[in-house]
Amino acid sequence: MKLKRWVVAAPDEARVRALASGGGYAPLTAAVLTARGLDTPQTAADYLAADPAGLHDPFALTDMDKAAAVIRRAVQNGDSIVVYGDYDVDGVTATCILVDYLRSMGAQCTYHIPNRLNEGYGLSPAAIEQLYEEGARLLITVDSGITANEEIAAARALGMQVVITDHHECHETLPDADAVVDYKRPDCGYPFESLAGVGVAFKLICALEGASLPVLEKYADLIALGTVADVMPIVGENRIMVSAGLRKMAETSNLGLEMLLREAGMKNRRLTSSTISFVLAPRINAAGRMGRAELAAELFLTKDPVRAQKLAAALCEQNKLRQNEENQILTQALARLRTEYNPVEDKIIVLAGKGWHHGVVGIVCSRLCDRYGCPVVLIALDEDGTGKGSGRSVAGFNLFDALTSCSDLLQRYGGHELAAGLTVSADKVEELRARLRAYAESHVTMADLMPQLPIDCQVEPDWITLENIRALSVLEPYGMKNPEPVFCMRNMTVEDITPISSDRHVRLTLVKDGKRFSAMLFGTGMGGLGFAQGNMVDAAFHLEINEFRGRRTPQLTLCDVQLSECEHLADQKLLNLYNTYIGDGPLTARQARILLPDRADLVAVWRHITCRAEDGRLSVPDGALSRRISWESRRDINIGKLFVCLDVFSESSLISYHFKEGMLNILLKPYQGKADISGSVVLATLQSMAG
Repeated sequence: MKLKRWVVAAPDEARVRALASGGGYAPLTAAVLTARGLDTPQTAADYLAADPAGLHDPFALTDMDKAAAVIRRAVQNGDSIVVYGDYDVDGVTATCILVDYLRSMGAQCTYHIPNRLNEGYGLSPAAIEQLYEEGARLLITVDSGITANEEIAAARALGMQVVITDHHECHETLPDADAVVDYKRPDCGYPFESLAGVGVAFKLICALEGASLPVLEKYADLIALGTVADVMPIVGENRIMVSAGLRKMAETSNLGLEMLLREAGMKNRRLTSSTISFVLAPRINAAGRMGRAELAAELFLTKDPVRAQKLAAALCEQNKLRQNEENQILTQALARLRTEYNPVEDKIIVLAGKGWHHGVVGIVCSRLCDRYGCPVVLIALDEDGTGKGSGRSVAGFNLFDALTSCSDLLQRYGGHELAAGLTVSADKVEELRARLRAYAESHVTMADLMPQLPIDCQVEPDWITLENIRALSVLEPYGMKNPEPVFCMRNMTVEDITPISSDRHVRLTLVKDGKRFSAMLFGTGMGGLGFAQGNMVDAAFHLEINEFRGRRTPQLTLCDVQLSECEHLADQKLLNLYNTYIGDGPLTARQARILLPDRADLVAVWRHITCRAEDGRLSVPDGALSRRISWESRRDINIGKLFVCLDVFSESSLISYHFKEGMLNILLKPYQGKADISGSVVLATLQSMAG
């Protein structure tokens, strides 16, 4: 488990009680709201409001009147209209709701979604020219176009009218279009600044319809899908649209969405923003990543149930292909990192590979970034010597600034602090790696890269009741700027540890004040734990209700588990004892026996190191190894005894080890024959002290 720095809020108890009584919130809910600065009934109610009456006037968006007029005129004149979208979920859903609406108006409307692999992001002059030759006379962009000044000029030169709808940052000069609708243009005073591309398309439809509520009722499910998938803040108008969308999604009238829910096994199940993020969005995005985004667009537009079922199945198949590509790249990257990456010294990972699918490397970046807790850049090298890469970063390291420092090496790049894309010649990759490493070395420390875990409040066992957990639902839907609440409880005893799904996950039984809790830790097996049965731990978690055989009980879904302070104090006492020994200080016989390993202890430590080391190296948090070995071997191997074992192996030239940034790093040395520790001075000295 990657070590996390907890940032625990401490909501004022008086304000929590006042909000609970004055606003009618359950205590746990009131504590979360207060921790987030929503500590009065009015501010809490305003934040949680999801009434569609709170939607803003679409004409508050600059140029919306012009956009609506141009489109109405084109429909009346029978002009051919094309909606130019994007290949991600936001772009696909924006395309589909606008195309569907325009067709319902009687418009001659088609759409174009660029192929990620062949065309890349944004407008393409070649595609625009082809669309014009096919008869298109009005081009409407969704989720793109705001920086496509040259492409828009080319379209206008052909004689096309152009309406831009987008939500991305603008350049200093806007494209010369008939209308440019983007709340980020400097002369726009729209009161909400976090709409997704599909949200802006929704506003355009509302302007054309002359009302918002009927449009929301018709398209809320697709609007929610695009908004959540694009990781937009679930506050304000987005909270209204996503709340309505999740309700509608459960009984959607969109054939394609219904079939996708069935194929994904989510039909008739409770749908949340997590359903979108982890179930639906990956399947839709997979089509775009694999160069088949048109499948997703057709899925949401088709009126044929048989075709919808086939398309939904095809999307799921594309997702499997994407997963296969992803796993292949991940496996290759991990194999190389065992020799090319030092977790103690390297502050950024930069890898390039031939044959890597450049539509998938971004996902692998995210997985490696989560795994190693540092910025990651992966570059897919094409046969023509061009490298197309993606990068992901962590809080504390501005990836865009890092790439800017290397801009002379790059053909193009873009992005922001936490994510970026780039194109680089293959012969520049090694220099890029060296300069990014140098930049990271000079700009951040390992402490800066330690991920933070924001926690809403510390709780006690009596607070965790079914009633309090159910009451938290008023905070939904969760998402960016409205995350699912995280709680923590300290000094819990680990009563039991059970591996799940071939040791990919573990189930813990945690006890405090006589109350037992079932807790799930996903993505970490037994070998990744920094604690063992019987230890005292601090746990950070989400709260859920588990239903099994008709019985409902609270369940902790763990975000992090750390040894409690009392365990650290116990370790420190043993370390002091060990330090006294290696400093030639006097030990009593009892103290020496505490540190003295027997043959079985030495075998257990040696077996663990040799089995767990990858390419002869093992790096673990410095307090974790003794507990892992104790758990596996069922022996009492305290941290002082562990270090004595390591000293014995080091003395015998079997290993070397050192500490850095809270990590214990062990390097196996080559040896022939049977490991021989019979001449160990360390053991002999301790044995003489122990008597």
